Amino acid sequence: MPSRFPYEDIVDELRASIVNGHLGAGERLPSENELARRYDTSRPTVRRALALLKADGLVTTEQGRGVFVRSKPQVRLLLSGENFRRHRRAGVSGFNAQVAEQGQVPEQRLLEVARVPATEEVARLLGIDDEAIVVVRRRLFVVNGEPVARCDSYYPAEMAEGTALAEPESIEGGAYGLIEDPEGPIRRRLRRSIDDLECRMPTPAEVEELQLSSGVPVVRVLRTVYDSEKVAVEVQETIAAADKHQFRYEVAMR
Repeated sequence: MPSRFPYEDIVDELRASIVNGHLGAGERLPSENELARRYDTSRPTVRRALALLKADGLVTTEQGRGVFVRSKPQVRLLLSGENFRRHRRAGVSGFNAQVAEQGQVPEQRLLEVARVPATEEVARLLGIDDEAIVVVRRRLFVVNGEPVARCDSYYPAEMAEGTALAEPESIEGGAYGLIEDPEGPIRRRLRRSIDDLECRMPTPAEVEELQLSSGVPVVRVLRTVYDSEKVAVEVQETIAAADKHQFRYEVAMR
């Protein structure tokens, strides 16, 4: 058996060109015939190399047009108390604000608002009985028209019922603005949150919804938000495409 297959040199060189920026996002790769001549090989070998690059999520194919370097939104999320308060004062969500600050276009698509029995995990984190009714708001987070994460936020029904949290429409100023509004129906002061992160391979439904390339994992972020009385007011489950996110946590030590 050869130590390397012919297509591996093609994959390595094209991958390096994409990673170091010599081939930019949206740029068309040379045709199969051109690559075959460049590497003194056959079109099937070139086709195999391009298939591997596509499986890695580095290129996309367009029928009749060719192969192009894939443009991926990279979302850098800084999680800190100062950031949270700054975005709250501006009346915008942290996700929308940080994506816009990075020169990209954020969008949150509200998929569903429903009343459902709490799972054992959500009930434990909210401190309520198993299968107690909670209000869930399901959203798809999109950057530059491409889905990057699915986020489901769960609220105790006794807190959410009769408020905009339970209505199937966007909330002006965001959910946290509503919860903290001193003139609003809830009037809670948010104090801290705890994030639990898990990296895993996606389910088939997650692959389809987030348009994931083969082999790309997801990051599951389970966030519990507490008020000033140490009562949990929200459990947020986010399934984020691992190749489209960078997370940074800033902790004040005092």
